Amino acid sequence: MTDIEHMLAGKKVFLIIAGGIAAYKSLDLIRRLQDQGATVRCCLTENGKQFVTPMAVSALSQGPVYTDQFSLKDESEMGHIELSRQSDILVVAPATANILARMAAGIADELATTLILATDKPVLVAPAMNVRMWLHAATQANVATLKSRGIAFVGPEDGAMACNEFGPGRLAEVPEIVKAIVGVVNPRRPLAGRHALVTSGPTVEPIDPVRFIANRSSGKQGHAIAAALAALGARVTLVSGPTGLADPAGVEVVRIETAKQMLAACEAALPADVAVCAAAVADWGVAAVAGQKLKKQVGDPPPTIALTANPDILATLSAPGPHRPRLVVGFAAETETVVAHAKAKRARKGCDWILANDVSAATGTFGGDRNQVTLISATGCDPWPALSKQAVAARLADLIAEALS
Repeated sequence: MTDIEHMLAGKKVFLIIAGGIAAYKSLDLIRRLQDQGATVRCCLTENGKQFVTPMAVSALSQGPVYTDQFSLKDESEMGHIELSRQSDILVVAPATANILARMAAGIADELATTLILATDKPVLVAPAMNVRMWLHAATQANVATLKSRGIAFVGPEDGAMACNEFGPGRLAEVPEIVKAIVGVVNPRRPLAGRHALVTSGPTVEPIDPVRFIANRSSGKQGHAIAAALAALGARVTLVSGPTGLADPAGVEVVRIETAKQMLAACEAALPADVAVCAAAVADWGVAAVAGQKLKKQVGDPPPTIALTANPDILATLSAPGPHRPRLVVGFAAETETVVAHAKAKRARKGCDWILANDVSAATGTFGGDRNQVTLISATGCDPWPALSKQAVAARLADLIAEALS
């Protein structure tokens, strides 16, 4: 914690404690925040009171604990809306699947959710729940919605849980939550004044007006990288193929479909200080796109589709010239001999860094929320552990900021 000492001095943190077994860690969080100089006010949800008592929270925070949306005493001392607006940040720790769902839906059915909905201050949530609840499509959709609205997240982490299951869903460690709070209220902006170009998602190559060639890329990694670079202060242009993802907050998004359109959009966005080519670009397009839907006739053989090579976006951006970004980063999505193929790709394309990852079906990388990459540069190979795609993005953004400093 020495790297963030005194950085919360004078800051007002409003801590919302929701109902999960990890709520006991909120007591340690209060003390750690006070050690960093913060003033901590607390709100307990009705479910939160089943895990920690208002008396314990009050004793540690050295102030009243707010629980009742209709408390006349609290309203006479400080309006509920002012509770959040007089703070520098709202922190929800632990954030259960229940409160995430209510936040995403904009429901204000108790004091905690009312304060979150009414605040004009940044909000940070630290999720904690059963692994299956975290991975459920409903929870992931709610998380995506909240992130698109600018809500910051820390965790969850992989680990053993009280339900005797193992996986993502464990509350982030208290020092990591403190560090995340510091990052929100005292944001580092080492990339301020820099322009970052990021590509994301698949490209789709039409066969006729209704059919196309594409791949399984979801765009989650590229979008996360764009968001992480923007969080460090960069002006980010995100050139994205078709995805179902919300636009990252504070990022300029250019939507394209084909590889040729992606290259044109990238060239139009230059100059840039860094280019990160995370998109899964189709290597080939259809040489002659049919103007009308191709018809199937009984007894006829299937049509022969002639392919033509698409432009090589990574190689084009990496080529020497006045508009080459200072740093060009590519991705090598492979299904076998991943590192060897990635090393050859880096040499062939001329980019500075390559992030190699295994996208074979067993890994769940395409469309999933986690990734395991190896960073390959002129100095060698750096294998990273399996991380969430947001964590991969944050780690890469930090390295980019260091390289451009």
